[in-house]
Amino acid sequence: MLKVDAVTKQYETPRGPLPILNDISFTREPGQALCVMGPSGSGKSTLLHILGTLEPPTSGHVTLGERDPFGLPEAELAAFRNREIGFVFQEHFLLPQCSVLENVLTPTLVAGTDGDHESRARELLGRVGLGERLDHRPAELSGGERQRAALARALVLKPRLLLCDEPTGNLDAASAGAVADLLLELHHAEQAILIVVTHSAALAERFEDRRRLVEGRLEGA
Repeated sequence: MLKVDAVTKQYETPRGPLPILNDISFTREPGQALCVMGPSGSGKSTLLHILGTLEPPTSGHVTLGERDPFGLPEAELAAFRNREIGFVFQEHFLLPQCSVLENVLTPTLVAGTDGDHESRARELLGRVGLGERLDHRPAELSGGERQRAALARALVLKPRLLLCDEPTGNLDAASAGAVADLLLELHHAEQAILIVVTHSAALAERFEDRRRLVEGRLEGA
């Protein structure tokens, strides 16, 4: 289970604290999903960064699988993030000098040698329609193909939590629809917890549970 309990976030400025998130609470079980919408500057990415353990909350708690990652030493936190959380961003962030297969395998370089990671990577790339593009470089792929490779990379270690920040934001309508189809299909198959933040009404409509960030609070759509 992912449990977010009374999370707040504020940043110190010369004029005093700047509140971003205020009393955010929700839970999600494996296989469940949540879509968060809101205008630019509403705190969507900040919320995702906290859920992804990239920055701590000012107050409140986040637990994943009954563990509070922010209580871990730095090295253990990095290992926890690598193993338990997958990320898909608006930019694919594929390494241009590496093949598609090598890009998908990059999280496994930190995770170690246990498990047949290459077989898993090849399987995922086949499922996202890139089984014939394993040796291609990112520059040889379309935008939609690069984002599909990024999705495979996020799932290669079977994370409990998949976080997506505007995963279709840089794609045309047809490619965005195809990536959304794959995202939801793989989420259903993998039974991870899925949290997506987006401006896209078309993507949000694909989710049963949609919320909005309004003045730092998470409200039902």
